[in-house]
Amino acid sequence: MSERMKFSIMMFLEFFIWGAWLPLAVPFLLAMDFKEWWQIALFMNAFAIASITAMFFSNQFADRNFAAEKFLAVSHLIGGVAILGIGFVHNYWGHFGAPTHEFWPFFALMLIHSLFYVPTISITNSIAFSNLKDAQNEFPLVRLWGTIGWIAASLPFVFILVDWSKIPALGGDVGFVDWLGATFHHENSKKGPAFIDGVSYTYVAAGVASLLLAAFSLTLPHTPPKPARADESPFAWLEAMKLLNQPFMLVLFLATFIDATVHMGYFMLTGDFLIQKVGIPAQWVMPVMSIGQVAEIGTMALLGFVLKRFGWRTTMILGILGHTARFGVFAFFPEMAPAIVINVLHGICYAFFFATVYIFVDEFFPKDARASAQGLFNFLIIGIGPLLGGFLWPYCQGLLTTETDGKKVVDYQTLFLIPSGTALVAALLLLLFFHPPVSGGKLDDGSIRRTEG
Repeated sequence: MSERMKFSIMMFLEFFIWGAWLPLAVPFLLAMDFKEWWQIALFMNAFAIASITAMFFSNQFADRNFAAEKFLAVSHLIGGVAILGIGFVHNYWGHFGAPTHEFWPFFALMLIHSLFYVPTISITNSIAFSNLKDAQNEFPLVRLWGTIGWIAASLPFVFILVDWSKIPALGGDVGFVDWLGATFHHENSKKGPAFIDGVSYTYVAAGVASLLLAAFSLTLPHTPPKPARADESPFAWLEAMKLLNQPFMLVLFLATFIDATVHMGYFMLTGDFLIQKVGIPAQWVMPVMSIGQVAEIGTMALLGFVLKRFGWRTTMILGILGHTARFGVFAFFPEMAPAIVINVLHGICYAFFFATVYIFVDEFFPKDARASAQGLFNFLIIGIGPLLGGFLWPYCQGLLTTETDGKKVVDYQTLFLIPSGTALVAALLLLLFFHPPVSGGKLDDGSIRRTEG
């Protein structure tokens, strides 16, 4: 097996793990009767907390002291057992008389999983970049398999979450088309305890994939620890805060923080909305939300052209406005077709803004400052932004939830207008105040040579 194929399998499993549990996490928690907003926030924020700690651990300790492939194996072994335990807690603890609806065991297991999983995202990148012969050209194709893995994680649950007791047997008077239609009908989705049982297997799938990757990691090429440079600070990304003395960088910093917070709202709010308001069958929520990953593939292919044609500011604004449009459609058109199709904007939001930010930093900062600047924006994109969003959006949903005839009803229109309007503020911030140097203008000495427009 070629090294490139090994790295592709590594990426497939790496993002299969994440894509398996995330889309249905909030509906699962709500079905488990964890309806307090802080419970949803804490569970979902385990990942954001781990993202912040990973900036110190994986970048400043793990890759300085451990061979990358061995660190990957141990991390996925521990993280895999932890997330497998979430499915185990629900499915098996009850047989021993233990409570299955206690919140803290679920949170503790998710926190352990996240603390060990999140560092592996950068470690897998490091392994690939260190061993590919032509990383610039080969890495995008290797990383593509991560997106494919995310999408593939949703496919088994199209069938696992079907209530097969309601599906007529194929054959006789029931043709294949009628049988398939019954299989995908929303009334034939699992509900109640059966739904909880079905979704719990998303954690089992993630755990099995993690354990497979733990074993597979031992077949990867040896990637030795990277010795720290004598002049390297363990808090280099914090030192990059001085970059914010440039007005355009401060504007980009604020816009990125806002957009990362809004981005988290997609994962916090969409799954339950699609099931409860739109009426999409539970088994189709994961594939519907994976439309964004499919779109991401095509959008990334077009990103270079869009940047050349429209420039940094316009491309970033388009990425942020994707959030405004998507949440606006959720607010005003909560019907099946628009609620499904608009998910295509998720990929556009990621590529046109977040990917563009990473490219922008690489373009405009000298080589010795790039890592620090990337770390600074990583702190926003996968750390503090999602952390705030993880608390903000469940809190907003709680405020906009009322109980009628014993049933809780969410004012989804008002709820989605909040992130939609928040994203619009970030777009206006870039439009009015973001004036970066033209392509090729480096910040060699902290000064701006030329500006756009």
